[in-house]
Amino acid sequence: MIKLFKQSLGVLGRQFFMYMTHVSRMVQLTRDALYWTVVAPLRGKGGLRWKSTIHQMVLIGVNSIPIVATICFFVGLIMAMQAAYQLERFGASIYVADLVGVSMTRELGPLLTAIIVAGRSGSAIAAEIGTMKVNEEIDALRTMGFNPVWFLVVPRFLALLLVLPCLTLMADLVGILGGFFLAVFNLNISFIRYFNQTADALVMKDLITGLVKTVFFATIIAQVGAYQGFIVKGGAEGVGKSTTTSVVTSIFLIIVADLITTMIFYSTL
Repeated sequence: MIKLFKQSLGVLGRQFFMYMTHVSRMVQLTRDALYWTVVAPLRGKGGLRWKSTIHQMVLIGVNSIPIVATICFFVGLIMAMQAAYQLERFGASIYVADLVGVSMTRELGPLLTAIIVAGRSGSAIAAEIGTMKVNEEIDALRTMGFNPVWFLVVPRFLALLLVLPCLTLMADLVGILGGFFLAVFNLNISFIRYFNQTADALVMKDLITGLVKTVFFATIIAQVGAYQGFIVKGGAEGVGKSTTTSVVTSIFLIIVADLITTMIFYSTL
């Protein structure tokens, strides 16, 4: 019994130290990415690769528009249905506009967008960098004098910082549009009445709250995807494992970051 307890304790200890090692390395990678994004260009040590950044903005942002818009429209529609089912009992169907508008801008718009992008683009970042690691292309970059963080991570990181707020704004609008469709065609609420109710319910801090969250979400997606790519071991199997781990870890950290930022905004605003 004592031997089994010691073995279990040893396994937990090894898992804990392995976890802390990953956290430390990911923090270091984030510091390096911030250095090459902000500090290094100001010191003339390396400019931003805007052509590669724009290419990543198209891959991550523009190509994500159809799936983000479709899912957020359906979520707005579902929210309106569920809210209307309860509010109609009290003759307060008009407050569907308040619920959908505030929920989408403060919470669901940023969160859904980040989760979709993490599944779609975060996994792609891990797979791309992981494949380069397996093919020894990252070692070739170092041999040629290129810093892998500057060459590979910064364009993707910068692209996510730029496109995720834009995708979130679109998600907010499309989600509200989904609620509008249900209210107009099912609840017989006029367009002007629904529009005015939404405008009265929303304030600037609702929009700012959602957009501030996207900065943290973009950082998580970029750094987790890049880190999982850099630590790939083995061949195709290793790339697959890191890709899966990057998606699961990103979604978990996004939800944790969402919880923390929501608590901060709830207590200060």
